[in-house]
Amino acid sequence: MATLLLGSFRKGTPVRHDDRIRAIVSMPNLVALWDFSEPEGQERKAKGVAQFPLKETAGSLPRANEGPLSGYSAVFAGDAFLSLPNAQTGRLNIHGKNQAVSVVAYVKWQGGQTGFVGGMWNEYKDGGKRQYGLFVSLPYYNGRNQVCGHISRTGKPTPPFPYSIDYSASKQEVPANEWVCVAFSYDGKHIRSYLNGVFQERAPELIDHTTGFDGYPNGLTQSKNPYYFPDGMGNNGSDFTVGAVLLKAGMGNRFRGQIGGLAVFDRALTNEEMKTMAEPVVKRRHNE
Repeated sequence: MATLLLGSFRKGTPVRHDDRIRAIVSMPNLVALWDFSEPEGQERKAKGVAQFPLKETAGSLPRANEGPLSGYSAVFAGDAFLSLPNAQTGRLNIHGKNQAVSVVAYVKWQGGQTGFVGGMWNEYKDGGKRQYGLFVSLPYYNGRNQVCGHISRTGKPTPPFPYSIDYSASKQEVPANEWVCVAFSYDGKHIRSYLNGVFQERAPELIDHTTGFDGYPNGLTQSKNPYYFPDGMGNNGSDFTVGAVLLKAGMGNRFRGQIGGLAVFDRALTNEEMKTMAEPVVKRRHNE
């Protein structure tokens, strides 16, 4: 049904926004879908198993009359971000040894810096409360300007390295100032990053900043897409945030641009489902 509703239109006859939203809501194992249609100053509420109201924090977020999903988007330009306290995350608190997750978003990224899109990710408090998170551009470990899906079991850095290295990174680069669909899936063993519904495998490569560590005198060589990570996700106590994460120096990795939709599933979407999820962007571009 989701594929039919999202994809069943002829060139020049776009599917209505509410049809697209209903199609995603009908997909199995959807936990939450935010369409960011609310005006500035209001909580952003999800469709799915609960409303999961995201509150504006450290300022307000203007609404733009533009977006591939609902026709609207939230504009992230200053310090403001969206947050939901850990105690209210409910089924967004996805964790477990073999537990899967997928995060999909429609974004127009300004480029040039790391941008956290959404998830349960905290890099500082109590040594780190990382869990799962979708980023655009994590350059330190070979993810510059790419879609990055991050997973953590312990919440802390990956030994023996100073930061968490456990993320996939798309082979494709994310274009700046253009609506795209960014996404990742985790099936309990592999993290896969997608751009506009397309997964492209990366060959094993030497990972930057890994030489000279215990056990890695010549550095670490691995594939970034898919990224092998069989450890699972921890129940680490992070808030759910959109647009920024907590770092040692305070909130950082701020997303700069617009977010027009964010969906979380407690399963790994298939390649075909990822293509379907990207259709609001891909079909929109095709019909312009």
